[in-house]
Amino acid sequence: MRPPCGQPPRPPLPTWQHGGVTAATHSSLFPQVPESADAVLDGLDPEQREVAMALHGPVCVLAGAGTGKTRAITHRIAYGVRAGILQPASVLAVTFTNRAAGEMRGRLRQLGAGGVQARTFHSAALRQLQYFWPKAVGGDLPRLLERKVQLVAEAAARCRIRLDRNELRDVTSEIEWSKVTQTVPADYPAVVAKTQRDAPRDPAEISQIYAMYEQLKRDRSLIDFEDVLLLTVAILQDRHDIADHVRRQYQHFVVDEYQDVSPLQQRLLDLWLGDRDTLCVVGDASQTIYSFTGATPDHLLNFRTRHPNATVVKLVRDYRSTPQVVHLANGLLGQARGRAAEHRLELVSQREPGPEPVYTEYADEPAEAEGTARRIRDLIAAGVPAGEIAVLYRVNSQSEVYEQALADAGVPYQLRGAERFFERAEVREAGIALRGAARAGGNDSLLDDAEGLPAEVRAVLSTKGWTTEPPAGSGAVRDRWESLAALVRLAEDFEQAKPGATLSDLVAELDERAAAQHAPTVQGVTLASLHSAKGLEWDAVFLVGLNEGMMPITYAKTDEQIEEERRLLYVGVTRARFHLSLSWSLSRSPGGRAGRRPSRFLNGLRPGSVAVGMRGAAGGGGIERGPGPVAKRGRRGPARCRVCGKTLTDAGEMKLMRCDDCPSDMDEALYERLRDWRAVRAKEIGQPAYCVFTDKTLMAIAEAVPGSAGELAGISGVGARKLDRFGTAVLAICAGGTAEEGLEDAVDEV
Repeated sequence: MRPPCGQPPRPPLPTWQHGGVTAATHSSLFPQVPESADAVLDGLDPEQREVAMALHGPVCVLAGAGTGKTRAITHRIAYGVRAGILQPASVLAVTFTNRAAGEMRGRLRQLGAGGVQARTFHSAALRQLQYFWPKAVGGDLPRLLERKVQLVAEAAARCRIRLDRNELRDVTSEIEWSKVTQTVPADYPAVVAKTQRDAPRDPAEISQIYAMYEQLKRDRSLIDFEDVLLLTVAILQDRHDIADHVRRQYQHFVVDEYQDVSPLQQRLLDLWLGDRDTLCVVGDASQTIYSFTGATPDHLLNFRTRHPNATVVKLVRDYRSTPQVVHLANGLLGQARGRAAEHRLELVSQREPGPEPVYTEYADEPAEAEGTARRIRDLIAAGVPAGEIAVLYRVNSQSEVYEQALADAGVPYQLRGAERFFERAEVREAGIALRGAARAGGNDSLLDDAEGLPAEVRAVLSTKGWTTEPPAGSGAVRDRWESLAALVRLAEDFEQAKPGATLSDLVAELDERAAAQHAPTVQGVTLASLHSAKGLEWDAVFLVGLNEGMMPITYAKTDEQIEEERRLLYVGVTRARFHLSLSWSLSRSPGGRAGRRPSRFLNGLRPGSVAVGMRGAAGGGGIERGPGPVAKRGRRGPARCRVCGKTLTDAGEMKLMRCDDCPSDMDEALYERLRDWRAVRAKEIGQPAYCVFTDKTLMAIAEAVPGSAGELAGISGVGARKLDRFGTAVLAICAGGTAEEGLEDAVDEV
């Protein structure tokens, strides 16, 4: 990309386009800390580099799935810190899960930017609340209620309302939604009616339970996680001195997964910021899948309205998935409707081609589970690690039949959503044993015959249940072995990255990883719901149970709810790097009536089906800078090569509407006449030649040979201003005139 006319050229990028880029989502476990601030930028693609260097003013990063958004924002923070522009303690990066916050801290540490606060919204707010409560309110902070279900059950009983287990869970979720949308108990029925929310019970009953739940908390001096946000907001609103204190502490803010921000979280963010605009947000409206919790993409979609001078960077280069997977993902959203769909990003795979997605129809659910288990066993036999395979489903109740099928096939698995790795009993015990062996050093007889760090770790963990061969079957014994095996593999990787590392070095690494919740990989097929798979990725993904009534789920009634279900399937598709399988069954149980239909979302995508209509995307990758927003244009589909049909993202190729290496039908003589005319014209007006027309624009003109002003205006790079200024001359040359005749026409225009 050339700089605007009159501005000096920017320094050349590193050799990204020649293979120097490093993977966006699949990096080394123990990378070397970059030697300098500039080294932090090495290996970033042009758009990621723009994010990293955009350290001032509001910045909005629209990042498609697999495009390296976490990489971009952690390198942005690290570059600012290493360049001395940002002080580590003045940066607050917030996201939505402890796992994501831990990953961010781990990456920042690897980039030499330790000391930056990377937390969830709740964690950051709780820290501030604990610190300021004695000053703002006095006394001790009320005790935090870890699980609210039991108290909701008691509140319902006091209201003489019976709730079964599922209703109890749903009512608890409704209370959480009410609090993050700042809806008080008395207003709940009216808000449900206004928003057409599908309440799990009579809204008046939920309002009653909600009010009693709040009363019980007050009586017992308890607060829940939503109260943490509400109380922090209240203190910052009421106590300007405390708000000023927080704003002096934190000067720069980064918000990941911004499409999932709730109104309450946005209010807290606004109070943290005050009147400043030192904010960088990252998100993708097409991955909004938590609206039932109060999340809304409106804050992301309205960012340019609130911050007209914001820098907007679009990341569309997908480093995770093959072109086949990306094509399916783009096609899935191509049929979407609604505001989020209007802003969707057309992903462009950066990987080598892989296998086509596999669509499979089964007679019943057990047959689907057994068929999936067989295919997984075949993949493992072909060399795909079990830990790089996932089975994803819509609801957790679908997992049981797959657990049984995998166990019968002798395939290890793990359920997503179990306790954190470093909180597992066997991991804590292993840590104690390794720490003791490190302190004992050469005095520990266990280590007498062990040579090298991995051998020492294997010797120590053999006393805790690790063996060279895994136990048969599944269950608690296999889970324990997998945890210990993950520590053994971590030791092997650690020694390879740091030759000569000692057991004490490994223990220190484990301590840092535990603090950051940066867990090693456990080998076993992952079983997870689509919601819990957000932010994860695997080599092979099996999307199962894709029936009408399950995808979309039967209680998704409104257009908005249906579109969220489509986005949920999109999230599932984009978890796959290489292998992708989509399946459904015709009946629930063997011998049942085969009346089920595959998900409507697969229409036009699976073989033999018909599409219901496709829409264009919001454009390719790139950078936009204020002012904004601009006047709306009609939606355009993705630019495709007119020769081979490939999606185009390079600006020069988009001008030509073909790939650079596809055959050209350009009129060479016309191109040379246009170049001669441009050289003289540029000299006359005192500007560089490319400010008249770029080479690619001249090539596009020479290929199209326009015969009218309308045809010339339709060529990318011409535009209304250049059409008025140069149009007559260019058309004269296209009609067979010489460069000199074109210059005579230019004189007439002046």
